[in-house]
Amino acid sequence: MAAITGVVITLNEADNIDACLTSLNRVCDELIVIDSGSHDDTVARAEALGASVIHQPYLGDGPQKNVGPRTATHHWILSLDADERLTEEAVIAIETLNLESDKHDAYALRRRNFIGSRWVQRCGWYPDYCIRLFDRDRTGFSESRQHASVQAKAPQRLDADLEHYSFANLGELFSKASGRFSNRAAKIMYLKGKRANALSPALHGANAFVRKYLFQAGFLAGSDGVSVALSAGINAYLKYAKLLEFQRDAQVLNAEDFDRVW
Repeated sequence: MAAITGVVITLNEADNIDACLTSLNRVCDELIVIDSGSHDDTVARAEALGASVIHQPYLGDGPQKNVGPRTATHHWILSLDADERLTEEAVIAIETLNLESDKHDAYALRRRNFIGSRWVQRCGWYPDYCIRLFDRDRTGFSESRQHASVQAKAPQRLDADLEHYSFANLGELFSKASGRFSNRAAKIMYLKGKRANALSPALHGANAFVRKYLFQAGFLAGSDGVSVALSAGINAYLKYAKLLEFQRDAQVLNAEDFDRVW
């Protein structure tokens, strides 16, 4: 198997970093953590597991995720979020790849998204293919500051899963949607010149709920399906409401730090 460098970006991920790096250690010859100013013991835990830590103020999702690959010893990069882990089947699938002679520039894994310990398989949350393994000499993350993805030209899907523990409970599902997720999205939209009107928040919020609950079969996922659809609707409503607020209220606009998108 070709040598692989595992890369993770972090900010206060002490609760997640051990499990993430332990899973990466099974297939990676090198571990790099890009930390953007953690106040907990994320850095100490990462170093204890053999990772090299680079201290980098947050640049936005894509630019931050491109820091590690540029400093890696190996050209094959396995990039995980701190709240992701490789499953046993993912480890086996990666170990059997012939990366040095393969035509593919990247590989995608299915992602199992969890609320607490509950795997949500509806609402578009599964299979949720994400490119995580890629050749840095041929591709990399987009420069998007939110939800960046690897811009591969010849990716291959692997028959294996990641586990993604993004929300510890329902409270986090709603607090993240109404808090930093919508704040970040609104600021990025404003900086890109996107503008909202009085109907935008309600229309986008309703559309997000209907898409998750009906078209992506959230109604088959019980109360968790309702919760995911509602949080998506709240996130969509608030990001456009906050964008509209930036347009209408100079006091709010001037008080916002647009250099900090985290």
